[in-house]
Amino acid sequence: MPTDQTYSNFQSAWIANGATQLRAYAQQQTSFVHGLLPEQAVQLSGQKVLETLAQRLGVNALTTALNASATFPSPIADKTEPDWIRNVNMVGINVRTIQSFWNVVKYALTLPASQSSIHLLPMWEPGVVSSLYGMASWNINPEFFSQELYHLVPQLNTVEKQLKVVINLLHAMGKTVGMDVIPHADRYAEMVLAQPHYFEWLQRKDDKILDHSANLHEKIQGAIMSWLIRNGSADFGKPYPQEITEFYGEEYGEEARLCTLFGQPDQYQQRQDRRASLVDWLYRLGYEPVPATMAPPYRGLEVDPDPAARVVDHAGREWRDYRITQPEKMSRVFGPLSRFKFYERLNNNRDWAIDFTQPRKSVWEYFCQHYANIQAAYNLDFMRGDMSHVQMRPEGVPTTPDAFYDPLGAVKEYIGKQVPYFGYFAESFLAPPNVMAYGDEVAHLEASKADTTLGDLQSMVVGSPEFMDNFHRYLSIAQEHEVVPNFTIMTGDKDDPRFDLFYRHGNAARLFIGLFLPALPSYQGLGFEQRDIHHEPAPNEHYTKLYVFHLDEGPKATSGPYQWGKNGELFDQLSRIRALSEQIYPTIEGTGTQWLKAPDPSGKDLLIAWTQQDRPTHLFIVNLAEEQVVKPRTVTIPEGTKQALGIFSSQTPSFHENALANAGEIILMNLQAGECRCYELK
Repeated sequence: MPTDQTYSNFQSAWIANGATQLRAYAQQQTSFVHGLLPEQAVQLSGQKVLETLAQRLGVNALTTALNASATFPSPIADKTEPDWIRNVNMVGINVRTIQSFWNVVKYALTLPASQSSIHLLPMWEPGVVSSLYGMASWNINPEFFSQELYHLVPQLNTVEKQLKVVINLLHAMGKTVGMDVIPHADRYAEMVLAQPHYFEWLQRKDDKILDHSANLHEKIQGAIMSWLIRNGSADFGKPYPQEITEFYGEEYGEEARLCTLFGQPDQYQQRQDRRASLVDWLYRLGYEPVPATMAPPYRGLEVDPDPAARVVDHAGREWRDYRITQPEKMSRVFGPLSRFKFYERLNNNRDWAIDFTQPRKSVWEYFCQHYANIQAAYNLDFMRGDMSHVQMRPEGVPTTPDAFYDPLGAVKEYIGKQVPYFGYFAESFLAPPNVMAYGDEVAHLEASKADTTLGDLQSMVVGSPEFMDNFHRYLSIAQEHEVVPNFTIMTGDKDDPRFDLFYRHGNAARLFIGLFLPALPSYQGLGFEQRDIHHEPAPNEHYTKLYVFHLDEGPKATSGPYQWGKNGELFDQLSRIRALSEQIYPTIEGTGTQWLKAPDPSGKDLLIAWTQQDRPTHLFIVNLAEEQVVKPRTVTIPEGTKQALGIFSSQTPSFHENALANAGEIILMNLQAGECRCYELK
């Protein structure tokens, strides 16, 4: 990709001035390291990072944070409610793009205090196609281990210890940290094979489903025991129960079962080899976990007969894709994933119907307890609920949802009993009723106790009628409901060649609104800061989405590490926006929003303007048009304001403008397409 001159200037400026900028951060003169490209941040010397943090935090605090046996207090530890997450500006990080948990700390040096929350994409061992969202076990992904951190602090000799210390450090830096909660697993994950009774199964031969009865898991348990008898225990010398009911009983337990089937957690290669052997055994018997689905009608599966839906893996096993028998617009089947079986089935699953009146309580307890254990082990502050939009009841959201309404909501409530500030950020796109979920999505999110939701502004062209209409709708939802939509800037799963169109203009406006509009929280994915403008698809290595999984061949394959963009002009604009937030965010944080020019849902007027509800101090104005210049026009200002002093423009670094009030209005000079301005009110 071409390198623009501004980008080169930033690289050169860091070489010349980096030590000064690190010193300013170390001495708490700044809330982030100015002028530091994220690409350069993750290449910083670990020794230099520790020295900088020692000065900024104090040696005692740093020593505590670097102790994996210690827990550094969260910056929100004094909160008694999860309301904080409804106002937070969050950054999502696919750790695979920066290779280690330790590099998350380096990247966090580039984030101002106004972006105070970090969402770590799934951090567990991945399964098929190495998808982060296809958990293969409850073990932390060993690929995120840092040799550099290990050499700096030899006690941090496991990836688990490094994760704990990284979260300690992020907390010390003033950041909250969250994890994904995922209601499914890799189709042959360790937890699926150790707990087949917690998942749904089918038996297939070629392109026909032979059996999908409700209790098919009993046959899978028997098949696994047969394999175990033939192959012996992985935990040599330790006896294990020979009876199926005892082996899968609660008294023997999952931990012992996993060791018997696969080996100790630190025996990575042995675990992989034995799991592959067991998968092969089940495959030859035709047993597969039922794949996870998305969107109505959710249920009713058949094998896809299309020859292109047939895959032969490296071991010669033939796999088939599945499809919904009566699909609707958004129906999807995720072959590599299997959802936990949270409810019993009607009529022995003859018609693929779920009995929502019969929750399988042991599955719910297992699911909630495991995530509660993870939260406690690493002192996490919130959860992102993966596929929060799933609502499978055809009749819609019940009038009085019970404790077994939604598994993600159950995890939030379960952890919240011990950690009252634990928040729930939902992955839901606020689609119309019955499109992504049965019934109304907002009603579903409220019933499942979500605090905030992702929304879908990142999938719309800035200033388009669709964008303006949804922006207006999200503001209404935030005012009228308990759950608050995000002003989403970019997500890891939208940084993909298919979505290049959304980021060809308006990128500065995205961050400006995200940071300075208190009415909505915001979410930004790593890589946005330097993202190139792609008028044609770039090589796959330039997109973070394509590092959610790991493919060596095909159209989604990547070769080598993630490549940062070279968009110096964008980084310059975003850096100045972040610097502005450093100056004024403490003044506007937590304030209400007074709209002076609200988003026009018709999309005809693309100027927006707002200030604070009480004691307005700053006026924010954005032209969301791609090409149209806003000619001089009047904007109503708060009562008592005499003048508005221009202190920032995304287009003009040395912007100054003194707009005098006349009859409660000021006249704005031309706003360029995409321009963002801030005025100080006097």
